[in-house]
Amino acid sequence: MIYWKSFSDFLAMGGYGFYVWGSFGVTALIMLIEPIVAIRNQKTLIARLKRQLRAEARADQRNTAV
Repeated sequence: MIYWKSFSDFLAMGGYGFYVWGSFGVTALIMLIEPIVAIRNQKTLIARLKRQLRAEARADQRNTAV
């Protein structure tokens, strides 16, 4: 177990605090952003597939009408 003399020693992490807390912060940020981006991409894909399906249905209607 690691023990620190004070909270500031804990934050300093033996002189590597910037790297430790920076990497922790970047990881937390990515973990927050990734689901948002995935949901947005899913909605975009569904909308694009619906448009494509409608366009194909219109093309089929035109071909059968001729």
